[in-house]
Amino acid sequence: MAPVPIVLFHSVCGLTDDVHAQAQWLRTAGDGAFEVHTPDLFDGRTAGSVEEGMRMREETGSADRDELLKRAVSATARFSDRGLVYAGFSLGGSVAQNLALADEKARGLLLFSGTSDLAPDAAVDDLPVQLHVADPDPFEPHDWLTAWYLHMRRAGADVEVHRYPDVGHLYTHASLDDYDEKAAEQTWRTALGFLESLR
Repeated sequence: MAPVPIVLFHSVCGLTDDVHAQAQWLRTAGDGAFEVHTPDLFDGRTAGSVEEGMRMREETGSADRDELLKRAVSATARFSDRGLVYAGFSLGGSVAQNLALADEKARGLLLFSGTSDLAPDAAVDDLPVQLHVADPDPFEPHDWLTAWYLHMRRAGADVEVHRYPDVGHLYTHASLDDYDEKAAEQTWRTALGFLESLR
């Protein structure tokens, strides 16, 4: 069986060592079942915190959503005909969601700490979606997530939401102050089960 192609988009902190490590963990844990790609949407720039990343994004002109989506589409074009799993952290989750909902061959959507708004006419055919998010998360408030969940369900997605109390926004990133080892381990175990179900 051919490996499942996964594209994992980084957060506003850029393509950091954390993202590389998480991609490698998936490759290893999947025992060759997952082919993980990590596009760099920021041209090598990285930040040591979400706040620093937001400033960097503004200063370098990487804040334009359409430009980021254009870069993401370009980075995934050569894999999309194989049925991609789109995944991403925070900002990268927003990017992943937009691409997955526009790709009729998408195999699944795996979100960490990030979602996006949906077009009123968004529609998918039972797309498997799994979201992992801090509770509370200042960037993903409860009212927003409730509306997002309902809209995704109306669009036809099969959605799971996993919440992790009292952790930071990017709690899966070991180099950041947000990191929570227990929640991160639980997240990756759950995410691995989700990905294995898509093989």
